[in-house]
Amino acid sequence: MRFTRYLVPTLREDPSDAVVMSHRLMLRAGLIRKESAGMYLYLPLGFRVLRKITDIVREEMERAGALEFLMPELTSADLWKESGRWEAMGKEMIRIKDRNGLEYALAPTHEEAFTAAVRSIVSSYRDLPLNAYQINTKFRDEIRPRYGVMRSKEFIMKDAYSFDIDEDGLERSYQSMRKAYRNIFSRCGIETIPVEADTGAMGGSTSEEFMVASEVGEEVLLLCAACGYKANQERAEYRRSEAAPAGETEDLRVVDTPNVRTIDDLTVFFKCGADRFLKSIVYLADSTPVMAVVPGDREINEVKLKNALGALEVELAPDAIVEEVTSAPVGFAGPVTKKPVRTVFDLSIRTTRNAITGANEKDKHYAGVKAGRDFDIAQEADITSAVKGDACPQCGAALDERKGIEVGHIFKLGYKYAKSMNLTVLDENGKAVHPIMGCYGIGVNRTMAAVIEQHNDNKGISWPMTVAPFQVHLVGIAKSEDEISAVEEIYEMLTNAGIEVLYDDRKASPGVKFADADLIGMPVRVTIGKSFFKDGEIEVKLRRESEIARVGK
Repeated sequence: MRFTRYLVPTLREDPSDAVVMSHRLMLRAGLIRKESAGMYLYLPLGFRVLRKITDIVREEMERAGALEFLMPELTSADLWKESGRWEAMGKEMIRIKDRNGLEYALAPTHEEAFTAAVRSIVSSYRDLPLNAYQINTKFRDEIRPRYGVMRSKEFIMKDAYSFDIDEDGLERSYQSMRKAYRNIFSRCGIETIPVEADTGAMGGSTSEEFMVASEVGEEVLLLCAACGYKANQERAEYRRSEAAPAGETEDLRVVDTPNVRTIDDLTVFFKCGADRFLKSIVYLADSTPVMAVVPGDREINEVKLKNALGALEVELAPDAIVEEVTSAPVGFAGPVTKKPVRTVFDLSIRTTRNAITGANEKDKHYAGVKAGRDFDIAQEADITSAVKGDACPQCGAALDERKGIEVGHIFKLGYKYAKSMNLTVLDENGKAVHPIMGCYGIGVNRTMAAVIEQHNDNKGISWPMTVAPFQVHLVGIAKSEDEISAVEEIYEMLTNAGIEVLYDDRKASPGVKFADADLIGMPVRVTIGKSFFKDGEIEVKLRRESEIARVGK
């Protein structure tokens, strides 16, 4: 492909609204352009990369025995209501009505659609196992689209759904997809870290995310070098100390704390560490007030809290609700109360004594608080986030912390959708049974961004050969007609040999051409210039290396 016939609108400066490296380079290298908030169009160069990643995904899925479908992007509300997720999906799902008032969703995922399709097609255990997949556009009304194509409102996803007759079959399907994912990401040239993850609104029992380590990643990963434990922070557990605090048990007493509300203020006022306090936060769980109680030096993990409550959504309660529940302004809540409010205690609270917590009265706190004496623990769960330095839940060694970008997610869904949507097949005995399902997703756009995050330098992108827009960037530095003809011959020779070539035939300076070559990042740059016209030598430079090799005809 000739540069003068191709659309490559490169930029010299970083766009002001691009924060992460992949976003900056995708814009500067002419791969994408922003259409509106969270919406991007792919220019020819970027679409070639997207297509190559898609081809790799398709090849590995077919190697694993999966069958490709293409589902409607507009899905009926009836399907979502049948599964119970019409409301559960929340505000991120884009809902619309047609002229007849019928409701639809621009699908953020396709569990319901695939379950309904299989329900209408499959009837016997002989039809299983089945792994059905598609590569299609998804939509999510992100509250804050950012980081370019990493978190956008419209994106391309490979989503697959396995249907098996029993749990052993599901395990085989799950491991087959796990292997396929490792192959896909390896072929794309990125290193991934599989970590335990929360199943979220998808449901199911087991879930893993494939993460790409990156300082700009939105996910926090907790890793144990000693035993190999890996989990994202939403799911990560940690080993708590079971020893009771030292010293004699104090009596419960009220302390005046005028306008002392936050943990930071309290540590100064009481001259002690944050771990001495019980932090009590009021939430709305599906619109019902609840209280979460954790140590003062810990952060509440809202995903864990939601799971512990069995809620679809949890959000911080407004001040008016807090005052109604606690009879005090925000900052003075605590578990020592006679008011009937559902309270979830973190697992570490059971051994608490001599603690300090809000007295549910303005400008007052309790000191000398002891669990079991001053308040009962009706429900306890792991509702705090693990952090760097915590003890690994498996071996007790210190956990490390890294940031990551999620590029893939696999789930064991279980029977959630088969049962709610009444998908059955006849087993060997002629009995109607529910197939057990798995779900497997890859963000194609995110994978492209992750490749750039792992393969760049201060000059631009450095594509792996497997997903590069072109394999060779041919730079012609010719002046006379004879010199131009000589470069054209080499271009024809390379293309006839089946090599993908972007030929920079512009009337531009060598500096401009080399800068664009480095920015766009093809794996190999071939330069036809003075050395060739004088000595018959071609200059070959690998994008990842600084040395230039001269090769004779």
